[in-house]
Amino acid sequence: MPVKNRFAELHDDITAWRRDIHANPELLFDTHRTSALVAENLKTFGCDEVVTGLGRTGVVGVIKGRETGSGKVVGLRADMDALPIEEQTGVDYASEIPGKMHACGHDGHTAMLLGAAQYLVETRNFNGTVVVIFQPAEEGGGGGREMCEDGLMDRFGVQEVYGMHNWPGVPVGEFSIRPGAFFAATDKIEITVVGKGGHAAKPQETIDPSVVAAHLVTALQTIASRNADPIAQLVVSVTSMESSSHAFNVIPSSVRLGGTVRTLSGEMRDMAEARMGELCQHIGQAFGARVTLDYERNYPVMANHADQTAFAADMARRVSGACADAPLVMGGEDFAFMLEERPGAYILMGNGDSAPVHHPEYNFNDEAIPMGCSWWAEIAEQRMPL
Repeated sequence: MPVKNRFAELHDDITAWRRDIHANPELLFDTHRTSALVAENLKTFGCDEVVTGLGRTGVVGVIKGRETGSGKVVGLRADMDALPIEEQTGVDYASEIPGKMHACGHDGHTAMLLGAAQYLVETRNFNGTVVVIFQPAEEGGGGGREMCEDGLMDRFGVQEVYGMHNWPGVPVGEFSIRPGAFFAATDKIEITVVGKGGHAAKPQETIDPSVVAAHLVTALQTIASRNADPIAQLVVSVTSMESSSHAFNVIPSSVRLGGTVRTLSGEMRDMAEARMGELCQHIGQAFGARVTLDYERNYPVMANHADQTAFAADMARRVSGACADAPLVMGGEDFAFMLEERPGAYILMGNGDSAPVHHPEYNFNDEAIPMGCSWWAEIAEQRMPL
């Protein structure tokens, strides 16, 4: 099955939605404008039900098929939020809001699901119900978790759920997917080292927290290199260091470290947290400093379900002719919360030779729109055939 002709006809409209969202980026749960645009379009299309305010600013549209006797309900999810990045694309529809941009393609995901929703309302060529889910706060806010906690799955009777993400560096029209663990659990760490400050000329009278922090940064790398199985996936990254003093001749009284831990199994996650606590405690004791660790478990591992993954791959092959095996990804994805609630699958779609996601020069490739829309439409029609 080639790309559906209707999406070629709708391409200009979907592109216009995408570029409008791109020019007006919103962060985390503050997606009020985007949510309103989505809800207005879903109502205009003729969705049977449109619900706003789920998970704070999430939007849900319900589309009943020509027949509903199968009792099947399939969810299709897109994310809406942008990132706190200054855009450097130079496009004429670039962000109009300083310090905010759609650097991950959520503008494209939202526009493509809107296009798929319009087509599904027009045709209703399925036996069951489609629930289109537009989620805020994927970029660290846990919007997927909040929508689930607001009763998303039970309220709308969702039985399976499917998501998609564009993937730079992969040709447009190509898809890839893998069953099981796919995206990593992403945890946040904050370590505070409290020593004794003083004059830089008299280090013997101090307990230098900078030295303790430096030893910690090095020691934390041994969690992956010496405590984890070499074939396991584990990344420990210290990404920030902040001193209580910014004077060149003052030894500070405290230093704060921030970073992330990324794992693909519960065993690695438990081990990393435990070992990090031990290192903080004992390195602090060795230098006479007080070290506290705040370890926050954030997004869980995003794991695709086997049956739904095979089906999603088949639908990709119907659209593009092929579907490759995707690599493991150590980035996080809060679609994980939805996949913990219901079986489903998450697929990657090529964005062409673009800058990487989360980069100030990134831009979603509008040429990919018909393929993405067609994949979502195929999911609905083939999972719930008439």
